[in-house]
Amino acid sequence: MEKEEESNEPLDLVRLCLDEVVIIKLRGDRELKGRLHAYDSHCNLVLGEVEETIYIADEEDEDEDVAPTVRTVKKQSEMLFVRGDSVVLIAPFDGVTK
Repeated sequence: MEKEEESNEPLDLVRLCLDEVVIIKLRGDRELKGRLHAYDSHCNLVLGEVEETIYIADEEDEDEDVAPTVRTVKKQSEMLFVRGDSVVLIAPFDGVTK
C-alpha cells in the first residue's frame, strides 16, 4: 500500500485502507482477513473475500500444569458485515503469514 495521503485522524488510516486487504482482530479469539469495502465512524465494517479464523483452546481438566492446545477453524465468506463494538484492531495486510 503506497498511498501518499495525509492522516490526521484515527479513522484516516482506515480510509486509506479502502479497497485494500486488511486484518481485523475481534473479541472472542477471532480474526478476519478481507478486502475493506466500507466503514463508518463506529468502526462498523463491510468486508469482501473474507477468511475468518477462530482460535479454540482445548483445555484438559486432568493435567492443570499443561497449557491448553489451541486449534483453529477457518471459514470463508463472500461478503461480511462486522459490527464495530466487536473490533479490537484494524491493520493493513502486509502479505506475511505467521
